[in-house]
Amino acid sequence: MKKEVFYSIFFLIFSVLLFFLLISPKQVSLSTLNSELLQKKQEFESSDRSFQEILKTSERLKNYQEEISKVDSALPEDPSIPSLFNFIQKSSSQSGLLLENIGSISVKEEGKLKKWTTNIKLKGDYSSFKNFVSILEKSARLIKVEKISLLIEKETPTYNLTISFFSY
Repeated sequence: MKKEVFYSIFFLIFSVLLFFLLISPKQVSLSTLNSELLQKKQEFESSDRSFQEILKTSERLKNYQEEISKVDSALPEDPSIPSLFNFIQKSSSQSGLLLENIGSISVKEEGKLKKWTTNIKLKGDYSSFKNFVSILEKSARLIKVEKISLLIEKETPTYNLTISFFSY
């Protein structure tokens, strides 16, 4: 009988020790992993909601493609200086002015935008000059007339303009 009580106590103590040494740490580890899993699920759901909002916003922006393309043409990433000078040449000839000179270009950073500035020398009458400035103002490109000076030589006015255009 003594042996049986001894074995019973031994197995009971062994079982308790086995529980505290092997099973209990795994249970704590399991609860930690469960809390991490719950946290990751919440992060995933949050990012999924954000992604869905981005998709909805993207769909709404597709309705405004024409307006967005106008902004892109007004403020391009690449200033495309040759095409701008071509536009100035065509606009001056359409309005009846003689384009004598286009000066050098200077670039100045204004925040996120780049401001490109140049001087233009034109000859012609005032109404033609007025039409030219109107064409510049109505162009899709964001062109700003900074300064105008007038010089009258031999009855033909010469206009010196300082214009600025912008890009990203």
